[in-house]
Amino acid sequence: MTIPVASALDLSRPFSSRYGAPIIRRVDPRIFRLTYFTRCLACDFCHDQCCEHGVDVDFLHLDAILRHADGLETYSGIPRERWFVQARETDEELPGGGSTRTRVRNGACVFLKRNGRGCWIHAYCLDRGIDYHELKSLVDCLFPITFADGLLCPADEATDGSLVCTGVGPSLYRGLREELRYYFGPRLVAELDRLEDADAQHRATVE
Repeated sequence: MTIPVASALDLSRPFSSRYGAPIIRRVDPRIFRLTYFTRCLACDFCHDQCCEHGVDVDFLHLDAILRHADGLETYSGIPRERWFVQARETDEELPGGGSTRTRVRNGACVFLKRNGRGCWIHAYCLDRGIDYHELKSLVDCLFPITFADGLLCPADEATDGSLVCTGVGPSLYRGLREELRYYFGPRLVAELDRLEDADAQHRATVE
């Protein structure tokens, strides 16, 4: 089913992430309506499609990854000079004020585990007892929700149907509710809960 473009809902106030950026002022209600398969490593049909283009890494998490470069290089077996593209982009909406991107190797992110499933960075964090939020970028952890110009919204892959795991499972919001709580705090989640309920009631009356 195609989910039509929806009018953005204004939040009661701006909500800043724990890093100071991004700052969310509005929400696209499609995050309450679109669904996806949340249990990533239990998926047997996507073949890690969401990793095929690499991922944006904000400067704050880039610095964190590089502080662990020795350990991560040994753990993954991937030389650090192969990890990121050379380009750097300024973006005040991102932690640290900008981002780079992971390289793509053999059709997928360089950090995709080729001898199994999942991400080398995530596996490294779990193995070393490190909170994965410390090394994995905000954009990565929130996918398939994203943000732009203060709007919390579905990623393009979730709205255009190119993400193969859409259409089954909980909503984008429900799947990422705890990640949103981690980054933006309980007050944003409480407000999004209210908006989710209002959106469900509105759709029930319309339908």
